[in-house]
Amino acid sequence: MSKTSRRSVLKYSVASAALAAAGPLAGTRAFAQSVASPIRIGVLYDLSGPFTGAGSVPGSIGTQIAIDLTNERGGVLGKYKIEPVKGDAQSKVDVALNEAERLISEEKVDTILGIYASPEAVPLAQKMEQAKKILWITIAVATKVLKGQNLTYTFRAGVTADLYGGAAIAFLNEHAKAQLGIDPKNLKCAILHEDGPYGTDTGAADEIHAKEAGIPILVNEAYSATTSDLSSLVTKLKQANADVLLHTGYNPDITLFLRQAREAGLKFKMLIGHGAGYSQRDKLKATFGSDLDYFLNVDPVAAQTLKPGALSPELSGLVKIMVERYQKASGNTDVPPHVSMGFNQSWILLQKVMPVAIAKFGGTNPAAIQKAALELDIPEGGTIQGYGVKFAPPGNEVSGQNLRAAACVTQAFDDKDTIVWPDKIKTANAVMPLPKSNPYAA
Repeated sequence: MSKTSRRSVLKYSVASAALAAAGPLAGTRAFAQSVASPIRIGVLYDLSGPFTGAGSVPGSIGTQIAIDLTNERGGVLGKYKIEPVKGDAQSKVDVALNEAERLISEEKVDTILGIYASPEAVPLAQKMEQAKKILWITIAVATKVLKGQNLTYTFRAGVTADLYGGAAIAFLNEHAKAQLGIDPKNLKCAILHEDGPYGTDTGAADEIHAKEAGIPILVNEAYSATTSDLSSLVTKLKQANADVLLHTGYNPDITLFLRQAREAGLKFKMLIGHGAGYSQRDKLKATFGSDLDYFLNVDPVAAQTLKPGALSPELSGLVKIMVERYQKASGNTDVPPHVSMGFNQSWILLQKVMPVAIAKFGGTNPAAIQKAALELDIPEGGTIQGYGVKFAPPGNEVSGQNLRAAACVTQAFDDKDTIVWPDKIKTANAVMPLPKSNPYAA
């Protein structure tokens, strides 16, 4: 993370904390006696280390914007201001766990909001379950965070790795024949992914959905996100001569792969990224320029890319504010999906869950948040990312997961970012294969 961007984040955080702390809270006597004034929430992201370049900092700014807007409108229920108590996981699992312990033991917070990295989210969810505190995940998508764990204190309003694989393969199944001239059952694909929970779960989802669709997988290779050499993987991919690469990684390993692939002359008809580093297009483009043009990417919707009129006027207004404030805070014109993820999931907690927890269940303690979250029922189109919210209840295989979350496929070139799948929300038709001018084009 650059000194400039980190300075911007810290400056933004300090200003926001000052705003949040302004003015005493008013409220019912019972609630005032049961919680501190203002409502203190732990906010935990990676503000340093390699994950900052893959979406954690944009997500953290999205969360802060949601907190700021809530406080500017008087707080939760127009009465209770939010005071964020921040932690930096530093892109390290042990630091994330230590920061969570500090937040719940020393700072006495009942809820931790945020979490970018899946390697951190998996053990954090277990830790918060043992502590009986709420973990409200904004970004981390690894399936194994929730699936089969029967957790009751962790909630994720966003997508899972399963949805990434499902979207990528559904897109290919629908478009391979018409645009690549290849029947899906003859489409040669290769899966490559970093070997942490995020990459492993997403790569597994790619493989499962590909098998269901009858799409051949020639290579399925994992690698460490901290590796310094991917030349052997590039050689294997050249020998396989795959039509489509399905890649999941963070910024440093994606940069290494694309550089070594170009040097070795690796060619393909299309590359489909899966969020994380591929969603931070401005950072990759600083290195590769137009080489990235027309690559596809799977991620939740970046709210500002939806069709005009797709959202209600109220939600559209929120998106406009989010974009303007993010650009001012970050100094960037590019607004990656992680901003929408950080904002949307935080907004759901602050505006949809906490008011019910206070008004109906007596406060913002973990039991009240649990009950309010499980009652939540937002229909499709009811959030800035276009999907609805209904959490799987205890006993469900994915208890705590939003069953209405959805991913999309996007394509970018020059300064344009378009949605190309699913058809009901697409803003442009996908361009396939890669144009001949692209150095990776087969």
